[in-house]
This record gives sequence, C-alpha cells and structure tokens, in this order.
Amino acid sequence: MRALAFWKTLLDDRVDFLDRMIALLADHHIRYCVISGQAVNAYAAPVVSVVAVDQIPRLETAMRSAFHVERFAHSLKVSLAGSDLRVQIQIDPRYTSFVDRATPRDALGLTLPVADVADLLQGKVWAAMDTTRRPSKRQKDLADISRLLESFPHLRDRVPAEILARLV
Repeated sequence: MRALAFWKTLLDDRVDFLDRMIALLADHHIRYCVISGQAVNAYAAPVVSVVAVDQIPRLETAMRSAFHVERFAHSLKVSLAGSDLRVQIQIDPRYTSFVDRATPRDALGLTLPVADVADLLQGKVWAAMDTTRRPSKRQKDLADISRLLESFPHLRDRVPAEILARLV
C-alpha cells in the first residue's frame, strides 16, 4: 500500500483535507515547507505536522475561508469537519528562512517542499528547549533529534550539549 493510502486508512479523513489544503496553498501561491515530525520522516525512517510560511496574513485569510482555524502564540491549528487530521502551521518568524532552503521530498506519499535537514534539526532543538511546551511534545522533539542524528551524525555538533546529554 502506498504511504498516502496507508496514512488515509489510518486517519479518518473522508474529505481529503490534506489534499485540499495543499491545493489551497498552491492556488494562493503560498510558499511553505514541511517541518517537524513529518519532515523528519522524509529523512529518517517514519514514526502530519507543520508548515512554515513567510506570508502569514494572506495564509491565515485563505485558510479561514476554507477551514476551521485556531490561532495560538506561535502557530495556527487548521482542521476540517469530517477529518481527524490537524495541521499545525508554524508562524514563529525564526522558521521563515527554512522555506528558502526547502527541497522536494517524499512526505506522506506526496512530493512536498521539505525543510533542509539542518534547518529541521535546528527547529527541533528550539522546540526541545522551549520550556513552555508540554513535556510530551518535548520528549517527541528529543526522539526526532535522535532519529536525525542517527541518519546524519555529522550534524551532531549543531546540537547543544544539554540536549545531547538527554539523548542517552
């Protein structure tokens, strides 16, 4: 079974939410790239997630016209009735430059712009060090950092010692 078909089987998504959201981004010429867990899956063995954009006002207007949107301090959570999928759109400005270095890769059985692995690692470091995030999220970030370092050990020097010590 192809990855996308498998993913749709696992997730109750009767309305093709992800396909529709990607089409909306394309229709509105919104530049984005996949980051976080799904981007890690594009580089390491798989374990949906977030996009980073530099056109937040236009994106938010477009998303609100088609989907349910909740705004948080550093993200938008986008959903659609009939789908269990939730897409988190990162609006923290530190991620904006990731889009410029993104390259097409397989994610969720689709070819999508995915953040460069070094950028992805940086985002995971930021997330793991953010004490305002839930502990369960920070543990997942540490696991993603570990997965990335297993596949790209040359990036180890980009990870702060305090995080490396937690990867035992």
